[in-house]
Amino acid sequence: MEQRISLVTLGVADLERSRAFYESLGWRGQVVEGTAFFQAGGLGLVLWGREKLAADCGLDSGGPDGFGGIVLAHNVRSRQEVDEVIAAAERAGATVTRPAATTFYGGYAGVFVDPDGHPWEIAHNPGFPLADDGSLTIPDLGGS
Repeated sequence: MEQRISLVTLGVADLERSRAFYESLGWRGQVVEGTAFFQAGGLGLVLWGREKLAADCGLDSGGPDGFGGIVLAHNVRSRQEVDEVIAAAERAGATVTRPAATTFYGGYAGVFVDPDGHPWEIAHNPGFPLADDGSLTIPDLGGS
């Protein structure tokens, strides 16, 4: 696993309120299918409904010891690399909460949580290109 983060996804209670907050700070992004995407240097900041994000990770969204509302993503260059990283994480002590599978956006991804319960999505998304250094560029997704 390369030492980098591709996306940070924040689980939010109100997408429009959160989007307006970041835009009032000068951030510019786009909303596609109920998800806000902002380019943040070589990675992306994503805002998505908290319950949807927890469910997508195979986690319970409630309770003090439940989902913390933040998911880190590590994008890779192939489906095979997704499988390899998830297997390595599991061998290192992670718990796989969503086995790797084809995604609704045409990619391939799975989720594990580290020993302290922090979720990581490992994803191959052909629509989000990675540079040679691993930095991610969010393309124009046709959103608002």
